[in-house]
Amino acid sequence: MSKPKHVAVLMGGWSSERPVSLASGKECADGLEQAGHRVTRIDVTRDVARVLSELRPDVVFNALHGPYGEDGTIQGLLEILGIPYTHSGVLASALAMNKDKAKSVAQAAGIPVAEHRLVPREEAARSHVLPPPYVIKPVAEGSSFGVIIVGPDQAHPPQSVLSAEWGYGETVMVERYVAGRELTCAVMGGEALGVTEIIPLGHGFYDYDAKYASGGSRHVVPAPLKPFVYQNLRRLALEAHQALGCRGVTRSDFRYDENGSGEVIWLEINTQPGMTRTSLVPELAAHAGLSFLELVDWMVEDASCRR
Repeated sequence: MSKPKHVAVLMGGWSSERPVSLASGKECADGLEQAGHRVTRIDVTRDVARVLSELRPDVVFNALHGPYGEDGTIQGLLEILGIPYTHSGVLASALAMNKDKAKSVAQAAGIPVAEHRLVPREEAARSHVLPPPYVIKPVAEGSSFGVIIVGPDQAHPPQSVLSAEWGYGETVMVERYVAGRELTCAVMGGEALGVTEIIPLGHGFYDYDAKYASGGSRHVVPAPLKPFVYQNLRRLALEAHQALGCRGVTRSDFRYDENGSGEVIWLEINTQPGMTRTSLVPELAAHAGLSFLELVDWMVEDASCRR
């Protein structure tokens, strides 16, 4: 274990992913205390700069998810305050949170991605932007918020993107639907960990409920894949991590169309993946022989500014 530090764990915030962040933050704070660190838990509000300036922790453990916590905003604030922090820096966080920009960087690095278009949500509701099946996604949200799958036999585009409750921006990403197996791979520092297969139970895809509801999905670690496919996924996850300039821990999500085209498609990278003890990254770390306490302790030791 590293030398004990005063660690401020940022959690909560005001994005759609607040409940997920509170769960991640509590687990990480508990783990860091068990690892011997002095921990201050902060439910983040808009006066977080004042709180941190008065507290002056040695390290910030960023357990925020979604806008403001994952998009480079809090990272920029921590750079100004000069407090070392976990996960990726300002530019990598901003790039990764924007699905369009992240895919452009990944594609330029030779990583296979699905074709997509960015359109106003009114256009997405007026007519099929791509031939069905396709997926409509907010450009900068996590936890599958706002994701809509348009099936091959759906005559008209979904009208829910026009609802008053839609809170994910005026522009949406319309992306070719990729059939197949749902796979994910974590990267820790400069090393790709294993690959997990995610099997949603009673869900058409890995949506919010499949991610977080009890019994919503089954994780198979390691994923039962042919060795060359398994290693290819690890390689692509590491290349995406490096191409976007990420640091610390990330998780890349993929689709593998095993019974159709055979293609492996990179979907996105998560710079602030879920960090409860049953989340995907801690599971993959455990498979690599790293306990939850060792994982969060490594992340504190890895923290820095100018990331």
